[in-house]
Amino acid sequence: MKRVAVIGGGITGITTAYTLAKRGRDVTVYEKHRYAAMETSFANGGQLSASNAEVWNNWQTIIKGLKWMSRRDAPLLVNPKPSWHKLSWFAEFIAAIPQYEQNTTETARLAIAARDHLFAWAQNEGIDFDLKKQGILHIYRDKAGFDHAANVSRLLAAGGLERRAVTPEEMRSIEPTLAGTYYGGFYTESDSTGDIHKFTNGLAEAILRLGVKTCYEHSVTELSADQSHAWVTSFDGEEQTRDTFDGVVICAGVGSRELAAKLGDRVNIYPVKGYSITVELDDQASQEAAPTVSLLDDATKIVTSRLGDDRFRVAGTAEFSGYNRDIRDDRIRPLTRWVEQCFPGVCTRRVVPWAGLRPMLPNMMPRVGPGRLPTVFYNTGHGHLGWTLSAITAEMVADTVAPAVSGTTASTAG
Repeated sequence: MKRVAVIGGGITGITTAYTLAKRGRDVTVYEKHRYAAMETSFANGGQLSASNAEVWNNWQTIIKGLKWMSRRDAPLLVNPKPSWHKLSWFAEFIAAIPQYEQNTTETARLAIAARDHLFAWAQNEGIDFDLKKQGILHIYRDKAGFDHAANVSRLLAAGGLERRAVTPEEMRSIEPTLAGTYYGGFYTESDSTGDIHKFTNGLAEAILRLGVKTCYEHSVTELSADQSHAWVTSFDGEEQTRDTFDGVVICAGVGSRELAAKLGDRVNIYPVKGYSITVELDDQASQEAAPTVSLLDDATKIVTSRLGDDRFRVAGTAEFSGYNRDIRDDRIRPLTRWVEQCFPGVCTRRVVPWAGLRPMLPNMMPRVGPGRLPTVFYNTGHGHLGWTLSAITAEMVADTVAPAVSGTTASTAG
């Protein structure tokens, strides 16, 4: 059996290890934390959302970003301090605007394809991750937002996604606990939600049963490759170990850019910080007042998920401020206020804040497939849709790696 190293133990790394192990590969996972899913895969918005497949590459996003630069609580916040990394990323982001429609449709197609794999894995491996198949409701307070969503629906439909416009009255029948005045909404019945951290850890247990070696608390300190082998040097806090593999897959989130550079590849990922709060529903009144249907408020860029009976996850915002992982109070407060406005019956006395760095490529599409060398592969750069796309991109990269490490020609997988 051929040996493959997977760098990263988040949702993309663990799903990649799973698909490779199912194909009979001898897999080793390197993860710097003590457990799987401890960074961006820890407490995201929870949505498995093909309906959120719209890429951000349009002039509307640029205009909003410029307008909001002076607002510390803005849904989209760009730190004005320049860096070559940030400038190059935004230049490529603007250059990808002509691909906006094509990439939105393709992302929707991938998101739909991912569903069956993820649900099947959870069933086969007995993973409980608070899955709710009750759809996602997009809400709009004005006609402009609703009309833009209608145009997006056309692009999503081209990718195979069905979603329907709903009136304010229909919105309240779908989610009766929602307060406020709305122009209308769009409802996607086929979307769902779940706890990414619980799922990833459940799959991390499954890969052990499949014989995968997991090197937790191992930081990759050096990485190299040639035409026939890859070498990984890791440090576990006490000693360094160097191992030889037939191939390596980079699934390291915002760390992928630095690792790719060691291997001679340019993967221009920028870390885009997102925030979430988990509202602990400690009393029956709050449990009854919190929504069970997942929501996406496009104006504020806030998403929600009901995780079991006693947790309500609210996430959103995009912050371009480099590799800073600080949890800022002025970014958390708008999430709490949103809950209090839209669901006034929910007690927000006990709220757990979190922040994570989304690994985003300028064209908003993940990097999936081979690198410059035949022994190097990537499954990274999923941005705000890592949870949604992870199952299908893991299948894609495994299909690419399997023939490549067996000595046949690899094909590009996206």
